[in-house]
Amino acid sequence: MRKYLGLGLLFSLFAGSAFAADDVASAVAGTVKSVDKGAKTVVVKSSEGTEHTFHFLGRTVEHGAEATAKGSRDAFQDVKEGDNVIVHYTVKGAEKTAEEVDHVGKGGLKMSVVAVKSVDQGAKTVTVKTAEGGEETYHMADRAARESGKGLERAGKVTVYYSEEAGKKIAHFFK
Repeated sequence: MRKYLGLGLLFSLFAGSAFAADDVASAVAGTVKSVDKGAKTVVVKSSEGTEHTFHFLGRTVEHGAEATAKGSRDAFQDVKEGDNVIVHYTVKGAEKTAEEVDHVGKGGLKMSVVAVKSVDQGAKTVTVKTAEGGEETYHMADRAARESGKGLERAGKVTVYYSEEAGKKIAHFFK
């Protein structure tokens, strides 16, 4: 009996880790092609031309929109065709679930093309060289720090999507 109990426990651990491996976090920047509030989906077309369909849930967070300030429960309330957005999502099987949506442009994130000089993962900061030749330091939002990983140090020129909060530039996404 103990042998079967042990095998069952071992099987559950392997099965759990296999399902956890499917839950991959990533992000895509693009333009909203369509929103289906009934089906709770949004289609975003990336600059490379690829269309991504995302499902959104009550926990999906939205930045840079009036809905955030109002504490809206509908994360895609203010998302409409033609909006420039960054969707941070997880993938489980074939389904992409939007975890966070950042608006880019007026009332949303700003963007700048910079050259990465150094990354401090511990302090969650990135020092960059601007197009004008100056140096700036961005503080990375938790999600940006997780998504960029260690590859950011070797990235060279990137587009940084950021907000300004309390006099600091907060990086939300690097492309």
